[in-house]
Amino acid sequence: MRNIGLFFLVLLLNCSLQNNTEPVTTNFFDKGFPVATLSDPVLNEVSGIAASRKHAGMIWTHNDSGDKARLFLLDTAAQTRMVVYLRGAYNRDWEDMAIGPGPDSTRQYVYVGEIGDNLAVYRTKVIYRFPEPDFTEGQVTIAQFDSIRFVYPDGRRDAETLMVDPLTRDIYILSKREKNLHLYRLAYPQSVTDVITAELLSDNLTFNGLGEAKGYDLRYYNQVTGGDISADGREILIKDYSSVYYWIRKPNQTVEEVLTKKPYLLPYKPEPRGEAIAFAADGSGYFTLSEAVDGTMPYLFFYKRKN
Repeated sequence: MRNIGLFFLVLLLNCSLQNNTEPVTTNFFDKGFPVATLSDPVLNEVSGIAASRKHAGMIWTHNDSGDKARLFLLDTAAQTRMVVYLRGAYNRDWEDMAIGPGPDSTRQYVYVGEIGDNLAVYRTKVIYRFPEPDFTEGQVTIAQFDSIRFVYPDGRRDAETLMVDPLTRDIYILSKREKNLHLYRLAYPQSVTDVITAELLSDNLTFNGLGEAKGYDLRYYNQVTGGDISADGREILIKDYSSVYYWIRKPNQTVEEVLTKKPYLLPYKPEPRGEAIAFAADGSGYFTLSEAVDGTMPYLFFYKRKN
């Protein structure tokens, strides 16, 4: 009888732990509305977005693998206003981007993560970093930028989520397509001369309580495709193909500590192949953007914060 009682106690504890990871629905933000249709046909495989800190209302974005090493600055009508080329860089598989502080504390930097690796065959990954440029209508080329090269301490893997903590200047990467997600950190200051080893913070993260969107192989588990930390460092967003997850960060709480807590589930209108998410620079809401599918250009969606 004692063994049976112990069995049911363990079962109850396991159920409680599992339930604790499931997201809780909240009404902090309104349902999304389409801001505009992405009109530039070149942007057919958008993978990351980030809200500009220098150009009010504008958004940076980039394509996935196979495109040139370039970023696009979109205006409030989702029209391309500026294209920035990184001379000497290579877009093997750019998957996410972020904007945050860097070596010069008086400036904001653009971070672009070449972290995608569907078959987990590439050992070294790279994050490009450069100060957010002034506005120039048309095209501009940047020749000076940092290349932060790194390896994982526990093997090669795919990732599509890159975040920069504005409070510490640390870089965070979250793995994709694993039953238990891995969270890594590249602590500031990051070397731009040596290949550094990322710090494994957790190998047991999971917050997908709803399952993946219809049509995606369940063997891939958590297909996390993007994330962002708010400009003030107090909020975190992470998305997969079906859902958007949200955490509120307490004072002195690390990103790792936040992501081990139960997330809120935010409004999200499932997109054809939605991979990109970012907070608005002023914190008024968040944006999502999808790849083009079957030649149909996607909408830029905005989810406004409720007062």
